[in-house]
Amino acid sequence: MRHDAQDFLPFAPAADRPARNRLTLPILCAAVLVAQIDTSVVNLATRPIGEHFTASVSALQWVIDSYNLVYAALLLTGGLLADLLGRRRVFMAGAAVFSVASLICAAAPTIPILLAGRALAGLGAALLLPASLAILRVTWPDPVERGRALGVWTGCNGLGLAIGPTLGGALIEGFGWRSIFMIVIPLGAAAFALAPVAVRESADPQHRDFDWAAQACGALALGGFAVAAIESHRSAAATVTAFIVATLALVAFIRIEAGRGAAALVPLPMFAIREFRGAVTATAGMTFGMYGMLFLLPLVWLSAGTLSPIAAGLALTPSAVVYVLTSPFSGLLAERVGSRLMMSGGVTIIGCGLLTIGATASVASVAGAGVGLALTGLGMGLATGPLMGAAVGAVPAARSGTSAALINVARLAGATIGVAVLGAVFALAGAGSHGLTVAMLLGGAIQIAAAAAAWMTTPAEAGRASRTVGAR
Repeated sequence: MRHDAQDFLPFAPAADRPARNRLTLPILCAAVLVAQIDTSVVNLATRPIGEHFTASVSALQWVIDSYNLVYAALLLTGGLLADLLGRRRVFMAGAAVFSVASLICAAAPTIPILLAGRALAGLGAALLLPASLAILRVTWPDPVERGRALGVWTGCNGLGLAIGPTLGGALIEGFGWRSIFMIVIPLGAAAFALAPVAVRESADPQHRDFDWAAQACGALALGGFAVAAIESHRSAAATVTAFIVATLALVAFIRIEAGRGAAALVPLPMFAIREFRGAVTATAGMTFGMYGMLFLLPLVWLSAGTLSPIAAGLALTPSAVVYVLTSPFSGLLAERVGSRLMMSGGVTIIGCGLLTIGATASVASVAGAGVGLALTGLGMGLATGPLMGAAVGAVPAARSGTSAALINVARLAGATIGVAVLGAVFALAGAGSHGLTVAMLLGGAIQIAAAAAAWMTTPAEAGRASRTVGAR
């Protein structure tokens, strides 16, 4: 793949690229499973947690959002630390922190301690996932091989989403809500213990350092925008305050980074690379619609009494199942038809799925929603791997940690803002089936716009030309 800004970031020498063995990809996939299973099972536990602690609805929402907030605010830090200190070292630190945090949550005697444990888990994820994706980037330098590995890696998102609700429901019913935090500890411990034999250490300091001012401004900006999205339906004052603080922090961050050149936390020339810019935009748009749908659809089903909680969980499975079945083959498909078509086509299919759900929202049967969910899973399976590959492949290996962090920032930001915005549109439209229709039509339009961004910014030869590039 061509780099429009090669002059500011040199490639890592081939001799420094780590070897891989049969354990490398499974260990990297374990990181994705840890985060995804944790997220999907915790959503099911808010009611029993609230009953146990007699907690308010606001406190229960922070059981989810404290994780998301810390994760969003520290993703850039995690990516930079992976490049500076060593990707394996940061990966192992993230696995250890996540495992300890899960143990704290499982043993929490009060809601404040539970929230602290969830925030600590967000820190672990902010270290673990960017390092995992960065390791994948430098371990599979050839774009074709990397595309195949990314297909398996992203497929674990769908696997976690598919097994999480069923596993979580069984654990809560059989062993109580504390057991859902224990289930991810073996995965985290395995990732920590096996990383030394599965992954060779790699780092690319490139005369960079830990710029505290940029770190503080970047974390404040990301955290502020996340708080604004989270509080948008609860407190207008908190939303406006957080948005203003985040905007000022973002302006300060850009000024600091512009003055540091290649030593910057996020070198601004990265965004001059069309492929990288398009992947970031398309990823944010993709999760905007997907996570908004996953929040609203079961809410409507349960509120209207259309389905029971167990039936609603089962009704959501078409999306996860199709995702799991499709994503491992996304790399092979990208070789044949090109990453450009895979990315833009996949996100367009998601948009069609949301439009289908919106168009059938007033129908008593859930069959139309099932078709829409299957389409969203298909689109996610086709697009996620190529989007991740485009982001980390558009920049040299020396910036793989930063690139991995930024694409995850885009993913999480899109998800957080999508839930907030589409949730607000749903409420303003009167909730119920009509509110779902309006929200899904908007979400589908955003998806199609994101697909157009991916199409316009990705070279036509992307994917099919990767054999030539990888052989250089």
